[in-house]
Amino acid sequence: MENSFTPTEFVAVVNQTLEYAYSSVVLTGEVASFKVNQGKWVFFDLKDEETSIGCFMALWSLRVPLEDGMKVAVRGVPKLTKWGKFSFTVTGVQLVGEGSLKKAYEMLKKKLTAEGLFDPAKKRPLPKDLTRLGVISSVQAAGYADFIKIINARWGGIKVQVAHTQVQGMEAADQMIRALRYFNERGEVQVIALLRGGGSADDLACFNDEQLVREVAASRIPVITGVGHEVDESLCDLAADVRASTPSNAAEMLTPDKKVVRARITDNMVKTAAVIYGAVEAARAGVRDNVVRAALAAKNAVQGQIDGIEEKMALAGQDILAKIDAMQEKIAQQQKVLVVLNPEKVLKQGYAIIGGRMDIGDVVKITTFNRIAEAEIKNITERKI
Repeated sequence: MENSFTPTEFVAVVNQTLEYAYSSVVLTGEVASFKVNQGKWVFFDLKDEETSIGCFMALWSLRVPLEDGMKVAVRGVPKLTKWGKFSFTVTGVQLVGEGSLKKAYEMLKKKLTAEGLFDPAKKRPLPKDLTRLGVISSVQAAGYADFIKIINARWGGIKVQVAHTQVQGMEAADQMIRALRYFNERGEVQVIALLRGGGSADDLACFNDEQLVREVAASRIPVITGVGHEVDESLCDLAADVRASTPSNAAEMLTPDKKVVRARITDNMVKTAAVIYGAVEAARAGVRDNVVRAALAAKNAVQGQIDGIEEKMALAGQDILAKIDAMQEKIAQQQKVLVVLNPEKVLKQGYAIIGGRMDIGDVVKITTFNRIAEAEIKNITERKI
């Protein structure tokens, strides 16, 4: 029995079948008839010696420069359009071959340089007291293993957070972009190291991905790259704050060598000890001279003080003797007054002392030189003075 469809139904069934059978396909070929429509859509043909397939994609998802003649690997989904034409909807593009890679590299480098993305004035130095490091790499790669080994051997004590990503292939750039954003959002590391060991131009192509390069340049945290060998240069290297020639070289740039530091400290200690010893010897000689001079000065000063004290003591002694003489004279005069005023002397002269109240009827006490008598008051007469 034959199947019967309308054209719309047939296109839907064919696309459903294609999606089920080929949900994601990678095609490799040469770009032809490349063009951009309305600043939004990209159209090109992907061809080999015998066949050509029409390709379509959104401009925002094209992250490498393309032009006719470049060899590429494209990932996407085959579809039948409503006009009945076969098309390949592209979701990712990767350059293939040294010629295509070099041409795309130069085109994108020129574009980003004009934008100031690689301006040396924007580069930031690495911190001197690195304790927290973020690493973006494949933990299965030899370059990562060398990096960690050298970091620990040279210094140690650095807390390393690792974002495991692919470092080649179509998925690599997106994974590294997510890792960069992760470290920047959390803000827990002082430096981000983007690492990959050596490889072919195709292997290193993801480090020329435009969006990844822009993400490196926009990082709030300083970025150091150690990608490939010394002769390799990627656009991520140009966008980074610091470029190391290899992952091992990145480890050396991030950390001091504890052996060198220990030797430098030892040398400084020896030099410092020599300076201190010389200063102590000079100080000791100076102290001896100062002690002698100080002793002589002290002796002279003490002798001068003794002489002054003796002179003051002599003057004070004379003053005290004069005051004693004056006091003795004063006492003698006061003694004479006391003798004159002594009641006993008055009594010897025949006078008497009467004590008591002087009212009629009162008894008074009469004291003479050698007697005491009592008498009663019989009469009182006022004396005319």
